[in-house]
Amino acid sequence: MSLQQNTDRIQTTHIGSLPRPHAVLDLLKAKLTGQPYDQAALDAAVAKAVVDSVKKQVECGIDIVTDGELSKAGFFTYIRERLAGFEARPNEKFTLFEQEVAAFPEYYEQYFKEAMMATITPLAPVVCVGPVTYTGAAAVQRDIANLKAAAKAAGVADAHVFMPATAAAGVGRNEYYKSEEEYFHAVAAALGEEYKAIAAAGFLVQIDDPFLPDIFFEPGLSDAQKKRRAEIYVEATNFALIGIPAEKLRFHTCYGINEGPRLYEAGLADIIHYMLQIHAGSFSFEAANPRHEHEYHLFERVKVPDGVVLVPGVITHASNIVEHPELIAERLVRYAKLVGRENVIAGADCGFSSQALYRTEVHPTVVWEKFKAMRQGADIATKQLWN
Repeated sequence: MSLQQNTDRIQTTHIGSLPRPHAVLDLLKAKLTGQPYDQAALDAAVAKAVVDSVKKQVECGIDIVTDGELSKAGFFTYIRERLAGFEARPNEKFTLFEQEVAAFPEYYEQYFKEAMMATITPLAPVVCVGPVTYTGAAAVQRDIANLKAAAKAAGVADAHVFMPATAAAGVGRNEYYKSEEEYFHAVAAALGEEYKAIAAAGFLVQIDDPFLPDIFFEPGLSDAQKKRRAEIYVEATNFALIGIPAEKLRFHTCYGINEGPRLYEAGLADIIHYMLQIHAGSFSFEAANPRHEHEYHLFERVKVPDGVVLVPGVITHASNIVEHPELIAERLVRYAKLVGRENVIAGADCGFSSQALYRTEVHPTVVWEKFKAMRQGADIATKQLWN
């Protein structure tokens, strides 16, 4: 059995980000917008929030826990704090999923204003303008220390703790390196230091890559260009992971939109063969999303490597409806029948606050109820699969 496989029951986890307490949001906002703030107070608020979050995850039945990404304002912000060679361009427009937004401009104008873009600091494009180096050693060690303390207090072993980190594909736009290959390998080499620090702490490393699916709906790319860019993403990620055992790695991809029509996004069939080339022990992806739930049929013909675990989303981050445990169990049993009961872990479609927001799409009180329902559904599935 590999480290991440089930032994006698379906395990539960989630994708990482959780709503931040207002005490943390207030201090993060002051820091990121140049207002006076107390770093010691911020550190203390984050440490306390991580302890509370891990305790609550365990109480709700989550087996494989994390820190909620509570110290981060979001991946677009945190990379500027941990990688040198980049500058923000606040005067440039920050664009996401252009075809989807073009098809539903009125909807997304309102949505970005009220939800996804209503962050504690305005999102701005990040551009590489010099050699990329890693500068986040102190920050990642602070995150590790907070999570270790919280896990110990909650009685969770390090082997059941994960910490997310962004994929090289999500780190800005290149204006310095001669080619995409050179650029992404430089970013991967820098981020590899963060991945290795997390692994050395005894945690599972989760690579977050919602950027891989975006390739297949990026305007102006030919099929050959899409294929090559996806290959570059895979090559760069695997380069960053050299030296870390696959069973210590989780790879997460999603479609990057929370509440929305989602007509213009890739299908799992577009990305699955690239995804499975990543040297990871488990793969999580959206499967509760009603635009993608049917895609479990792919695994009727796609062979999953031996010992590799699937973490399909069985609860969604795009609705305040709490999924019924019987439905969650059905979703899990479908996958277990295709890839084996030891190779399916219950997860969420995506994080519940990928950016630091005062108002998240799913209310914090509902998030915890979704986690409880997931535990109940996993228990029902366990009874069916282990008699």
